[in-house]
Amino acid sequence: MFLLIGYVIILLSSVGTYAIHGNVAALWVPTEYAAIIGLGIGGLVAGNGSRAIKHTLKALPGILKGSKHNKAYYMDALCLMYELLSKVRKEGLMSIEQDVENPGSSPFFSKYPNIVNDHHLVEFITDYLRMMVGGNLNAMEIEGLMDQELEVHHHELHAPSHIMQTTADGLPAFGIVVCVMGVVNTMGSVGEPPAVLGKMIAGALVGTFLGILVSYGFVAPIASQLGQIAEHEGRIFTCIKAVLLASMNGYAPQVAVEFGRKVLEGDDRPTFQELEAELKNHK
Repeated sequence: MFLLIGYVIILLSSVGTYAIHGNVAALWVPTEYAAIIGLGIGGLVAGNGSRAIKHTLKALPGILKGSKHNKAYYMDALCLMYELLSKVRKEGLMSIEQDVENPGSSPFFSKYPNIVNDHHLVEFITDYLRMMVGGNLNAMEIEGLMDQELEVHHHELHAPSHIMQTTADGLPAFGIVVCVMGVVNTMGSVGEPPAVLGKMIAGALVGTFLGILVSYGFVAPIASQLGQIAEHEGRIFTCIKAVLLASMNGYAPQVAVEFGRKVLEGDDRPTFQELEAELKNHK
């Protein structure tokens, strides 16, 4: 939503203010638009593989939807971890073996559909719980393994943002390319009347205008939004990591989830009282 509002403000501030003293029709040069868009898409395709492009296209609709990782989502994740670890503390690690192997049919996971639908998060939770069930583990070694996995996951999440930012960075240069081609065309028509030459030069300059406007006004904000969404999506993994490590170090479930709550940030982090009240409802 804010992306669209920003686009409206950008257009009003650029084209809108120009319309007050200029002829908007002069900015409509279809070949310049086609060239800029084509060069931008061509650069994106040429610089990335099919997997990266597919991942980027899949991530773009999420900009309008916004991040699903809000306070309610984090609360569900912490409550799920609390219930699982409470069962472990009462009945032992083997008691959650079936929950780990079949999370879709687990009475714990099924209570939180938002978590179950996040396959990457469920896989992260069950993988490390499975390792805990499998035998004695060194918390420091597991933390190192988690850090490596989260680094890879962080890179994957930010790939669409980096791709769009690279595309945005190239558009001003493409605008210059289009402008130069327009100037070359104008120089080839130097015998034309001044009015015709002026129109041709103006059309060439539209290329530079478009390259800069599309880059900083339209594509760069998409890259920024994708980056922010990636940060939100990665935060939950850091939260679960903190909970699991605290549990492995011997802390009680209620204290372990507090470790997880403390690594959350902003308005999405539930307060201690909110989390405590929610946990009491699940006891």
